[in-house]
Amino acid sequence: MNDRITPPMHATPDGEAELTLVVRLPWEDVARLGQEAGRLAAQMQRPVTLDEAVSHRLRSPRATAAHAKPAGEQPAAMPASASVSSLPSRPPAEQARQAIERINGTA
Repeated sequence: MNDRITPPMHATPDGEAELTLVVRLPWEDVARLGQEAGRLAAQMQRPVTLDEAVSHRLRSPRATAAHAKPAGEQPAAMPASASVSSLPSRPPAEQARQAIERINGTA
C-alpha cells in the first residue's frame, strides 16, 4: 500500500484552489527562486515569500517551457561534435554554499 497521503486541497475565497506540496529541488533552483522572489519584491514594493515567487512563476507566460515541442514533433538530430560533456558533480555542501552566495549576491 502506498504510504503517501494526497496533499490537502481547498478552495480559496477568490475562486482559486490551494494545495500543499513538498518539492525536492537542487540548490541552484532554490537560488533562482530566491532571485525571482527578490525581483517580485522590488516590483511589488513589499517582502515576498518563496511560495509567492513560485506561484507567480507558475502563472507567468514565461513559465511555459521554451524547449517543449508540440505532441508528435521530433527534435532535430544533433551532430556528434555538438555533444556536451557532463560536468563533474559537486558535493551537496558546496552546492548549498554557492546557492546561498547567489541568493545573497556575494557570488
